Amino acid sequence: MNYLAHLYLSGNNPNIMIGNFIADHIKGNHFSNYNEGIIKGIKLHRLIDAFTDSHPVVEESKKRLRPHFHKYAPVIVDIFYDHFLAKNWNVYHEQPLEEYVNDVYSLMKNNLTILPDKTKNMLPHMIQHDWLLGYGQLEGINRVLTGMSRRAKFESKMEEAAAFLEKDYFLYEKEFQEFFPQLKKFSSETIKIL
Repeated sequence: MNYLAHLYLSGNNPNIMIGNFIADHIKGNHFSNYNEGIIKGIKLHRLIDAFTDSHPVVEESKKRLRPHFHKYAPVIVDIFYDHFLAKNWNVYHEQPLEEYVNDVYSLMKNNLTILPDKTKNMLPHMIQHDWLLGYGQLEGINRVLTGMSRRAKFESKMEEAAAFLEKDYFLYEKEFQEFFPQLKKFSSETIKIL
């Protein structure tokens, strides 16, 4: 899952949201300087990734993309699934997406001093181009994937991925709708025991 889903799956706990948001920029177990809630968010992020990466429904989505995008297929599926979460946000959350996103941006800006350098460098771009709200539109997905393609170390062709989403849109949406409630249940149960 990508940023929006990770934030959403943190519940309404600001520290867990921060931890879940920064987790990709924290290597190994180098998180002892954070508070308990942020550590919980980092661990939750990793467990969400493991659950997602090994799920048979997600594998169907990845399999469709793998011949063209190879190792980047899982990254692309994460973005596709964030699209469906954003598009159907009112089904999952009572707060309008635009308000939620603005609250997230404020939370991160208010905690800038504790964010890892990579997150600090990425955040202004995320806010300027409004990635989280943009996930709800195909144009926003295309913009995010094109940006990721430019930053990829190897040729990824991610700039072509939005066309694949359009082509098999209903299949990806069906897979998301089957998978996401299971991930939501897994996450809420995991938060209780972390």
